[in-house]
Amino acid sequence: GKLPGAGAPGSGPECDISSRSFRRPMISFKMCMVGSYAVGKTSLVDRFVRSIYSDKYHTTIGVKIDKKQVSTASGDASCLIWDIAGEDEFYTVRNSYLRGMAGYFMVLDATRRVSLDTAIGIQERIKITFPNVPFILLLNKVDLVGEQEIDMSDLGYFDERRCRIVQTSAKTGEGVEQAFESLVTSMVARRAG
Repeated sequence: GKLPGAGAPGSGPECDISSRSFRRPMISFKMCMVGSYAVGKTSLVDRFVRSIYSDKYHTTIGVKIDKKQVSTASGDASCLIWDIAGEDEFYTVRNSYLRGMAGYFMVLDATRRVSLDTAIGIQERIKITFPNVPFILLLNKVDLVGEQEIDMSDLGYFDERRCRIVQTSAKTGEGVEQAFESLVTSMVARRAG
């Protein structure tokens, strides 16, 4: 006997393409979060992916990966967000974690000047191995107004290189959606050629 629903090729509801919407295909991207330790990389990802913020500090060991779909005017993207452990005097970001990335965020803590020096060092290394990968500099924790040690005028190294700079706060959400959507737009445009 015949299986229920089996018939001529192209028949049956499972093959009815008239009801499908024809959207652009979903593009998958790997994006990385890099920077010094405790600059707020994990908090920025949590704010973007889950719309949450926690005052509790959790050290990332190695890499933590999250996923989120993003729709922009340039197209839809499925983003794998690699939250890479922060760099310090004992740990250096590994190129193996960065391999295959389509874009990245360099994150600074506006309340810790040392995070700027670390970011410049990381950026110098990344640009040697991944010279054409788009990135955005995030000046995070801008909500802590009285505690800031870095402001936009201190970012000459990145400004001279025409880097996009976005001020963010994982706590309030300021600039977070904008930054992620902007990086996705750059990655889609780069892939389109």
